[in-house]
Amino acid sequence: MSSGATTAWNYTKTGMLMAALTAVLILLGGLIGGTTGLILMAGIAVVFNFAMYWMSGPMALKMSKAVAVTPEQAPELHAMVDRLARRAGVPKPGVYVTPDQQANAFACGRNPRHAAIAVTQGIQYQLSARELEGVVAHEMAHIKNRDILIASVAAMAAGAIAAVANWLQFSLIFGGGDDEGGLGLIGTLAAMIIAPLAATMIQLAISRGREYEADRTGAELMGETEPLASALEKLQAGAERVPMDPNPATAQMYIVNPFASFHGRGITKLFSTHPPMDERIRRLRAMGRVSQAPAREAIA
Repeated sequence: MSSGATTAWNYTKTGMLMAALTAVLILLGGLIGGTTGLILMAGIAVVFNFAMYWMSGPMALKMSKAVAVTPEQAPELHAMVDRLARRAGVPKPGVYVTPDQQANAFACGRNPRHAAIAVTQGIQYQLSARELEGVVAHEMAHIKNRDILIASVAAMAAGAIAAVANWLQFSLIFGGGDDEGGLGLIGTLAAMIIAPLAATMIQLAISRGREYEADRTGAELMGETEPLASALEKLQAGAERVPMDPNPATAQMYIVNPFASFHGRGITKLFSTHPPMDERIRRLRAMGRVSQAPAREAIA
């Protein structure tokens, strides 16, 4: 499959998963309260998504204790970000450093004009310059592909579904009865269990798919696959050696899962925020030679 066809298919899969997640939310509202419930859930989804659109970036930086660094403080890091932003055709994002000693990084922001890339202190001395640039390219790919917004919307939709499930639980405990919301006891129990589980699995599938696409796009921005592939090997090994305790809400944003004890193999991969590392590395190295993305004019 060609690079263009792969990209198109990846976006198609993401769109299908987003549609499925939205359908779960709206269907749950319809089951609870018919047309009124459907409209209510759709309204909740819009409000939650709008709030997350504006707040996700600053919240992620604050929760990770990230601090902005100037070109004088981190000249090489700023040079990498500036160079890759030109190739990606996006405005240069803010550059931040977190105090964590585990080697890791993430991107955040509601759109390319309000984006930031944060790297940990540990990553700056555990990787070679070329490997670090591969990691920055991966994060720049997330910004270019607007993955942060996609992940934020998916997270909030899943959160809304979970909130409805919790409401059903309290309603059942405190006098909902068999006729609660028109679902009946069995229907209520099924909605409480199945809807949040389905929403979580869809959300995580979206997250894993966007990681694969960011790996591919990042390698194209670099013009080669090996720096990022080598960096991923070191980052995974480092995550197993150096503990990190991030806010669970930001865990999916990092390039490698900061919770090293959860590898997402076998059936557990359905509940992992990240794809299996060996598969990410295999796909990168299977790409072979790639052409370096030409510098582009920054988009709005």
